[in-house]
Amino acid sequence: MTDLALRHVQYVPKQLEPGILYVSKEFAVAVHLCACGCGNKVSVPLGPAEWTLSERGGRATLRPSIGNWQLPCQSHYLITDGRIDWAPRWSQEQIAAGRRSEERRREAYFKTREPKRNLVGRFWDALLKLLGWRG
Repeated sequence: MTDLALRHVQYVPKQLEPGILYVSKEFAVAVHLCACGCGNKVSVPLGPAEWTLSERGGRATLRPSIGNWQLPCQSHYLITDGRIDWAPRWSQEQIAAGRRSEERRREAYFKTREPKRNLVGRFWDALLKLLGWRG
């Protein structure tokens, strides 16, 4: 497969058609059949701490790359303007490093979403930490 047509849906159908990238903005997900042709369903969450979807001329771009490490095929590719661009296969060490990087990215994003503590709250946190009651 070399191209994916973009199809906006509310609900992703149970039976997926090859060559279609189904996007549900309501449920923040993009789904397609693996580009290698193995027939496995690939689903990625969309959001600021996950994959990003952009559209141009009715064609979709997803970032970062799709790494199907949990599938037997272990295919790795990018979707750019609806086109499948194959990427190099990763070693187990690269996969582990990529997962750690994703986790750090998510943690950093959600940390920015936490409400800021006021002066009294920060003082209380410091006192509890000093007394050994909080790590």
